[in-house]
Amino acid sequence: MKNKALFSIIRETCKKKGINGKSDQAFIDRFIGNASLLYYLFSQLYSKREDFNAVFTEMIALIIDTYKERDLVFLNRDEEKQNKGTWFLSHELVGMSLYVDRFAGTLNDMPAKIEYLQDLGVSLVHLMPLFESPEEASDGGYAVSNYKVIDKRLGTIDDLKIFQQSLQEKGMYLMIDMVLNHTSNQHEWAQKARQGNAYYQDFYYTYDDRTIPDQMETSMQEVFPESSPGSFSYDDEMNKWVMSVFHNYQWDLNFTNPQVLKAMLSNIFFYANLGIDILRIDAPAFIWKQMGTSCQNLPEAHTILQFIKVALEIAAPGMAILGEAIVAPKQIMDYFGKGYFTNHECDIAYNATQMALQWDALATTDTRNMIANQHVILQKPLGTTWVNYTRCHDDIGLGFEDYYIEQVGYNPYLHREYLKNYLGGRLVTSPSSGDLFGVNPKTNDARISGTLASLCGLEKAMQKHDEQAIQTSIEKILLMQANSIFLGGIPMIFYGDEFGYTNDYSYLKDPGKSYDNRWMHRPIIDWKKNAKIKQKDTIEHKVFNGLQTLLSIRKRYEIFSDYNNLEWLESHNRAIVGFKRTLNDTCVFCLFNYSPEPQTLTHYVFNSVRNKVKKFTNLMDNASIKIGNDQEHLLFKPYQYFVLFAEFKNH
Repeated sequence: MKNKALFSIIRETCKKKGINGKSDQAFIDRFIGNASLLYYLFSQLYSKREDFNAVFTEMIALIIDTYKERDLVFLNRDEEKQNKGTWFLSHELVGMSLYVDRFAGTLNDMPAKIEYLQDLGVSLVHLMPLFESPEEASDGGYAVSNYKVIDKRLGTIDDLKIFQQSLQEKGMYLMIDMVLNHTSNQHEWAQKARQGNAYYQDFYYTYDDRTIPDQMETSMQEVFPESSPGSFSYDDEMNKWVMSVFHNYQWDLNFTNPQVLKAMLSNIFFYANLGIDILRIDAPAFIWKQMGTSCQNLPEAHTILQFIKVALEIAAPGMAILGEAIVAPKQIMDYFGKGYFTNHECDIAYNATQMALQWDALATTDTRNMIANQHVILQKPLGTTWVNYTRCHDDIGLGFEDYYIEQVGYNPYLHREYLKNYLGGRLVTSPSSGDLFGVNPKTNDARISGTLASLCGLEKAMQKHDEQAIQTSIEKILLMQANSIFLGGIPMIFYGDEFGYTNDYSYLKDPGKSYDNRWMHRPIIDWKKNAKIKQKDTIEHKVFNGLQTLLSIRKRYEIFSDYNNLEWLESHNRAIVGFKRTLNDTCVFCLFNYSPEPQTLTHYVFNSVRNKVKKFTNLMDNASIKIGNDQEHLLFKPYQYFVLFAEFKNH
């Protein structure tokens, strides 16, 4: 299809659908401007298929229909965001990730919690999976059986719309999940496949025998080796083997079939037209499969994401994409797009490496591994950003590079064994109350489950009624949060962490959850306990107030916006890590002591601004600090951090 023919089809289809007024011109211009790129990406995936042109023409109609159905409020919001530029880089954006039922009850209860969220400093709400999934086989909502119907236990689409409107009226933003890689085996497509419908069997990877599955599994990694070993399951009703990389009730979608991409793009557009601001795409690394590979991070997976991004830039440019690619540090960078497609793939990615490195530093009191890995993390393209976080609904993976562990003098295997034992609470001397998740008996790999508070020692300290240990745990909680908050990007608080929830072991009594210990860090909120945030000297008050202060500082200063304006520092003290942020003629030094002991840092760390700065103000307590000579020291208490804002001499 030549460009002229392509442009002609777009204009004719727009005209047929009544998209030809003056107010539509910006959309038509966006479509014409991106049409060749969209066509190129589609051809990279499907040019050898006989139905290529027919399905692409259907894609054109889908994009136009999405724009036509888009509410005027959202069209205006698109324009506002475009005028702001990369709105998601802002220092004012602070997120909280939560399960509706475990946080509030239902979607109908969520508007009443907005004031609480605003009081903390939250401006972006990430609602964990909302859509229909089987109660006993849901993977926490990530086994979707209907992408357009809210789980009846949570509410309705109308309830979601009301909550979205309530947030928007307060100047807040909404994020939800898109499970792109797989559906529940109870989804309509899977049910039709089971009934022998060949069209829908081609929506999944299905096989008559084990020949191909056996060949593919030689190079595929197991995701849940304990609870769901292997990557294929046998379905008695269909009498076929089906790819199920995650759990046997989650069937992987076959994106080599363009009808699958069209169907999933339709679901994405449905969410866009609900007014969703950020779409979190779950497990994008897995969406393309190929024999003889790990079936992760393949080039075609990136092409699919780029196609989705360009389609959104045409139909709903106000919705940003967050890619949940929890992969090796160098591979994470690819999800921002490369070359021509830089900034045309995912706008946002999880800074999973940084999160793991902070836990590494807390467990070892050695920040050198964190510093060593920044060479990779700092390669993030300008105009994209990270979600920075200490905990989330998932486990903690120790996926940072062996090379950098070796560079700081550790054996990678023994180092990870120590971290697993320390954070997993297996060391007698460890204050942590975590547990191992996803233990692979073949490789001994494992990840860590546990709440922020329990991993920082609060659970054990409370059990022992040890007031000093409780205070130390709170200091560690706030240290970890401060490091994430001041890095830039979007700080994402996981619900319950804002007032020190410890592990919840009630999941062990639930047959739908007992096999998955990640539920220990997904608490059911007790709002009577939450009321203690107003009672001075309670644990809840100390944690909430401390976090509230950190977020308030961040939101006051544009210097914490993510303009790639961060430089890591040489601290010459392995217990202390720090970075400098700059903006125009201002700078701020953020310094963190990961040691349970007092530490010192020479004023040499300020050498780059020594001749410009009159004094620093510590934003944590407004104390003034004058820069001395190289031999003078800044004194740190255990787990103390400084946020030093520079006052320049010519001001």
